[in-house]
Amino acid sequence: MRPLQRRTLALAASALAAALLTTGCSEIQQVSEGVDKAQQCLQAAGIVTETMSKVAGLINDPAAMEKALNDGAAQLGDLADKAANTSLKEAADGVAASLEGFNVNNANEAVDAAQKIATDGVKWVEELTGACA
Repeated sequence: MRPLQRRTLALAASALAAALLTTGCSEIQQVSEGVDKAQQCLQAAGIVTETMSKVAGLINDPAAMEKALNDGAAQLGDLADKAANTSLKEAADGVAASLEGFNVNNANEAVDAAQKIATDGVKWVEELTGACA
């Protein structure tokens, strides 16, 4: 084979390899973004269920319940700030605002909040997971 043909063949092979690599990287990036999105969705639902669980055990401690609600809201707010998915961001911000909206100053408010969170929590998890569909 003559040097010019070898060089042309080598350049063509390099161009083909670069094209395949570029296409492959794009697909890998899409898969990676999908995994990140799914992970964020699971994390958001986990924050809500963990907060629900904590609240259920804090009916006799209004201050601790208020803290658990605020902590859950802060975690969802952080997740929303990092979410690449706009729907998930909006849903997480909405649930965080709901959690922050509870005022638990006494035992009666703690009972009311726990009941409301028990019923609304399922809806919030559905909203968050639905945002990821």
